[in-house]
Amino acid sequence: MTDIYAQPASSADAAPVTLVTLRRLKKNRQKIVCLTAYDASFAAVLDASGVDLVLVGDSLGMVIQGHASTIPVTIDHMVYHTQLVARGLKRALLVADLPFLSYCDPQTALLNAGRLLREGGAHMVKLEGNATQAMIVEALAGQGIPVCAHLGLRPQSQHKIGGFRVAGRSEAEANRMVEDAKQLEAAGADLLLLECVPTPLATRITEAARVPVIGIGAGPTVDGQILVLYDILGLGGGVRPRFAETFLSGGRSIAEAVVAYAEAVRSGNYPQPEHGFE
Repeated sequence: MTDIYAQPASSADAAPVTLVTLRRLKKNRQKIVCLTAYDASFAAVLDASGVDLVLVGDSLGMVIQGHASTIPVTIDHMVYHTQLVARGLKRALLVADLPFLSYCDPQTALLNAGRLLREGGAHMVKLEGNATQAMIVEALAGQGIPVCAHLGLRPQSQHKIGGFRVAGRSEAEANRMVEDAKQLEAAGADLLLLECVPTPLATRITEAARVPVIGIGAGPTVDGQILVLYDILGLGGGVRPRFAETFLSGGRSIAEAVVAYAEAVRSGNYPQPEHGFE
């Protein structure tokens, strides 16, 4: 009898993506394709469409929960949504955000990162910060927890930095971010993520880093691109970020839109100059 729920063969049948995979892609100058997801159904679509890295972002506070920022998101929310996404993945590397005030000291960071890996099924955690977070990164890395360090626009710090603004436009700020990236990598960060950073600065950091650098609003020269899934599908209210592009058009299905995004990233057709900052 035919299983009515049987899935067709796809890229999800390929070997799982690991940090070794991502480092090899950087070395070979092949772009890394990343998207956010918050539930099992969308995660399965992304996995089958060849996305390399799936992020359970605290952006869920805005696109799922309807908040004005990511700050209300708790570690329990993150564990729950990470569990959902993990059930939909076979191939992609799963990264989960440490939410606001969940990594304010090494002990707290270890406890909450451990929950995301052990309970949630994540392969890596992401935290926002600069060189001041190097001690946290070192503590996590020292316990075998892979870490992605998020630089540039840091949504959890929006009230401190004055809202959602491009980071690193002044020479002093740019030099500081380059140094931050070096210190975070030296502390054990396995990935760097740059958000809303001028393209020339993103290029400097990417060329200097030995680990892969993922961009969102950071221009085309980084090692990979990430967007919020709902943005590429044209879903949600509010103003779409300048760096986002809608791929759900021309009668495409959701899966076809994700494939189109992945192909655009890998071919260099996304992002275009108008998606970046100078």
